[in-house]
Amino acid sequence: MQLREDIRNIAIIAHVDHGKTTLVDQLLRYSGTFRDNEHVDDRAMDSNDLERERGITILAKNTAIEYKDTHINIMDTPGHADFGGEVERIMKMVDGVLLVVDAYEGCMPQTRFVLKKALEQKLNPVVVLNKIDRPSARPQQVIDEVLDLFIELGADDSQLEFPVVYASALNGTSGNEPDEQEESMEAVFETIIENIPAPVDNSEDPLQFQITLLDYNEYLGRVGIGRIFRGSIKVGQQVSLMKKDGSVKNFRISKLFGFIGLKRIEIQEAKAGDIIALAGLEDINVGETVCPTDHPEALPILRIDEPTLQMTFVVNNSPFAGREGKYITSRRIEERLMTQLETDVSLRVDPTSSPDAWTVSGRGELHLSILVENMRREGYEIQLSKPQVIIREIDGVRCEPVERVQVDVPEDHTGAVMESLGSRKGEMIDMVNQGNGQVRMEFKVPSRGLIGYSTEFMTQTRGYGIINHTFDKYEPLIPGQIGGRQRGVLVALEHGKASTYGIMGLEDRGTIFVEPGTEVYSGMIVGEHNRENDLTVNITKEKHLTNVRSANKDQTSTIRKTRTMSLEEAIEYLNDDEYCEVTPESIRLRKKILNKNEREKASKRKTV
Repeated sequence: MQLREDIRNIAIIAHVDHGKTTLVDQLLRYSGTFRDNEHVDDRAMDSNDLERERGITILAKNTAIEYKDTHINIMDTPGHADFGGEVERIMKMVDGVLLVVDAYEGCMPQTRFVLKKALEQKLNPVVVLNKIDRPSARPQQVIDEVLDLFIELGADDSQLEFPVVYASALNGTSGNEPDEQEESMEAVFETIIENIPAPVDNSEDPLQFQITLLDYNEYLGRVGIGRIFRGSIKVGQQVSLMKKDGSVKNFRISKLFGFIGLKRIEIQEAKAGDIIALAGLEDINVGETVCPTDHPEALPILRIDEPTLQMTFVVNNSPFAGREGKYITSRRIEERLMTQLETDVSLRVDPTSSPDAWTVSGRGELHLSILVENMRREGYEIQLSKPQVIIREIDGVRCEPVERVQVDVPEDHTGAVMESLGSRKGEMIDMVNQGNGQVRMEFKVPSRGLIGYSTEFMTQTRGYGIINHTFDKYEPLIPGQIGGRQRGVLVALEHGKASTYGIMGLEDRGTIFVEPGTEVYSGMIVGEHNRENDLTVNITKEKHLTNVRSANKDQTSTIRKTRTMSLEEAIEYLNDDEYCEVTPESIRLRKKILNKNEREKASKRKTV
């Protein structure tokens, strides 16, 4: 069997914030891909605005590096389990993985998730122990943890013999021993070339090219990115596209692109083992196969784990609808959701009985909130319902998603965290005292018990706790209510502007969400009540003026700081009878039924 020794295809996988994207930066710099005078941003692969703001990778991206005589295609993948669909697709394109692990934190929930996907594909792993320069680094214990994880996930003998490289991506150093660091990435490159298998050279066979990622170019239209698994391809060639529904479309390749650094370069032909982009057909989708017209043979469709969480997206019908957004009609929103489906393989959009509402299913709250954030930045207005987990029937048994939760907390707070997760039907799997006043605990918790939990967790640990969770599996449904908000809300009685006087009169009733001068409408949520029930309040109330003046009363009155919520916090906060109204400029919480009397009647009917 002939191999293409001049090429390597690898994916970089890791838990979020373990340094994947920074490592790719250093590999690009060390290989001489950038000119000396070329300005390159840190985390150059995170090109999306949201990725740069949040410091996370959302979309899988590819780059390529020339090292000595080898062309190394590198796929940078997200660490968040919510974007696991991106990770799963990439595994099909590569022959090996670089597993990046933090030398202090060790194996985390998403390390387990991404490694499991790589081992399922029988990929060869190289372990990079990153952040080795940290004073708290514990390389030997972390390598033992990694080995235990490999064994637990059922790695075969060849995968258990993984090579280890020690590196500090931030400082641009690497070496084969923790205390032998050189200012270069040579140790990483050499380990890749020695341990990642070269692709098979079967370029004489009929073409098979599978689309794994999609891009769009205003001049070329839709661009399909993927790997050539067999055969070769040329510009101008007439080919067939094997569609997911079984149909076949013929088209001509108008352009081919290869990759080097962060740039696409136009090429005339490519062959088995190459990762390329092609243009020429508008109706091209992820998972479809390009073949010769005389030899139509499709590759297996990419199998992606199903969504675990769903929300209802509703056309904005609040009294403030249309004030801030450009796109507010159901036709526009539906078009945008259908466009998202073309590139996001983990997303599902289903119609409801109402033409103004859609059930949108994804892999988690972050997955769906990123879609909503992108939509609001593009000028859309929408309303969102409370997230619900997706219940599935497996072998006649109703099952719900269960997550593996890992928390790092100071010793003083372990009791409170154990109690709160226990009340959410959490089951403790492991507890390790790390010896520096920190305790690491691992739980299995039903996904619905985690909706809205992060705010409570941060309060319990006074901001010192770290929580990570990832989908584990479906287990039989636990009956009854789990989790949910414990307190009621303060609901505005009438339209108007929130007044300082009105806010001050309510401060002893709970926490206020709006600033003085904020426009509110009847039925809008303006704060959290101290008690379990909802309370309708007059937040627009003005002080009656009299001709009697007080010398000091007004001067000493100050209002407390209001609580502002991010989009994720607002979505997590919702109850079943509430919506989150999202516009380009505002995030508001509201009751589904705005009228106070109708709301009270509906509440009585529900309790009867």
